[in-house]
Amino acid sequence: MDNQRAAEVLANVRSSNPLIHNITNLVVTNFTANGLLALGASPVMAYAKEEVADMARIAGSLVLNMGTLDEQVVQSMLIAGKSAAAHQVPMVFDPVGAGATPYRTETARSLMKELPITVIRGNAAEIANVIGEDWSIKGVDAAVGSESDVAALARKAAQSLGSVTAITGKDDYVSDGKVTYKVSNGTPLLTKVTGTGCLLSAVIGAFLAVEKDAISAAVSALAYYGVAAEKAVEVTGNDNPGSFQIEFLNQLHRTGGEAVRQQASVQRVE
Repeated sequence: MDNQRAAEVLANVRSSNPLIHNITNLVVTNFTANGLLALGASPVMAYAKEEVADMARIAGSLVLNMGTLDEQVVQSMLIAGKSAAAHQVPMVFDPVGAGATPYRTETARSLMKELPITVIRGNAAEIANVIGEDWSIKGVDAAVGSESDVAALARKAAQSLGSVTAITGKDDYVSDGKVTYKVSNGTPLLTKVTGTGCLLSAVIGAFLAVEKDAISAAVSALAYYGVAAEKAVEVTGNDNPGSFQIEFLNQLHRTGGEAVRQQASVQRVE
């Protein structure tokens, strides 16, 4: 996996304009849709259990995000996920807040058990709690662990869940249980804008829609996303989260293959 490959997958997203079906949380719906449009994908937000199976069937990928959770949302996720599985549509799962409450933890574990999730993306605490590891969480934010701990967690989670696992934070780690990559792009300002993690999961879905190799899709998405964030902060500075949010959308649109080739920081870790 190298920067050239990431640039190629980005180009494929833009030439294909894949339809990304999102069942996501109420806080981030608008930002997620705008981010996908800026990238060059086509978002749809469909939640009703009466239509989610049909929407998932025709989508390039399905993104499930349990940020604002209730029983109706869970049922829609299950219906959509089973339809996606039946039609070979890849799925991304974002277990927002797993570990914060028993309901969230149990729901995340149940969805992972019921559905053949292609990529799971979350912070270290969320991923750890999905697989039953002890890792503290406050609200939906993870406590900090060492780099080796996070890399090992990504590898263990991928082996346990049978899904490519992306753990995002100061550095991002992506593993399929055998191979693990570290992506070191981005800016701390991403943590000051709500929905940037949720949008990232949707962007992974867009890359997954055009790239069958799930680990290549996830690493490529993380690299592109981090480079766009770096370019945005170059414009706005480090102390302007409101301006950064808008400029980040601009840079998701403007960041192309050449920037990814030059700026992406991807390395394989053991």
